[in-house]
Amino acid sequence: MHPEILAQDGYRAVSVTESPVRELFPGIRLRPLWQGPDGAHANVLEMDPGSSWPRRDVHSPGPEEVYVVAGVFNDGARDYPAGTFLHAPAESWHIPATRTGCTLFLFYPQG
Repeated sequence: MHPEILAQDGYRAVSVTESPVRELFPGIRLRPLWQGPDGAHANVLEMDPGSSWPRRDVHSPGPEEVYVVAGVFNDGARDYPAGTFLHAPAESWHIPATRTGCTLFLFYPQG
């Protein structure tokens, strides 16, 4: 074993179940996992069956990277099953929704 790995500056590990939960909209919860000094951040988003964003979700100032961990995610145009990766460029938008419920990993490289 190499315990010095864990002593490296900025090296982090967090359990999703131990991350604080913030309800964004009814049936939609955000769990922050990490935030870098430059504003980049990673989250898990949990959406209950039948939930949807109440308006356009605009990606600003930078892109949004989405990985569908579980369930089926809909961006307002089509369904994406678990195992799908989506890249939404800066200033693009979608309207997140799900009929079945889903869990997403979200990464914002530019904040």
